[in-house]
Amino acid sequence: MRLVLQRVRRASVVVGGEQVAAIGRGLVALVGVRRGDTDAAAKQLAKKAVELRVFDDAAGLMNRSLIEAGGELLAVSQFTLYADMRRGRRPSFVEAAPAAEAAPLFEAFCRAVEEAGVVCRRGVFGAEMLVELVNDGPVTIILDSQELARPRRQRNHVEEP
Repeated sequence: MRLVLQRVRRASVVVGGEQVAAIGRGLVALVGVRRGDTDAAAKQLAKKAVELRVFDDAAGLMNRSLIEAGGELLAVSQFTLYADMRRGRRPSFVEAAPAAEAAPLFEAFCRAVEEAGVVCRRGVFGAEMLVELVNDGPVTIILDSQELARPRRQRNHVEEP
């Protein structure tokens, strides 16, 4: 799974001319599901998103999580996060999970956010949506479950002769 997280002052989703979700201060999570993703990946990314320290503390430093800041999360499904642009000008979406596979994992992500104690509003899965947001900072972070699963690189260590 892949998330694009944006810290926002406010955000909303409109479908068919009607507002279906809105939040105040918090995070917008654009959520992409890859073929073969698991419930464990959804839970891991939800935990990471709500615990990510991207909100200012009293000193103006990014030291507070969404939970600590009392913010909300607006989740929007977005299969285009798996666009493959290696050939030509038209994106391929073969890596994106089909709706029958992606919808339950999108919902598992949202439930895990709620289980962490954060209000989670949702766009409408698979719908054409107008997403409006005021990016605060701007702060934009990309999380990918495959990247998180890789061993962390060691800092450059220079051996002395």
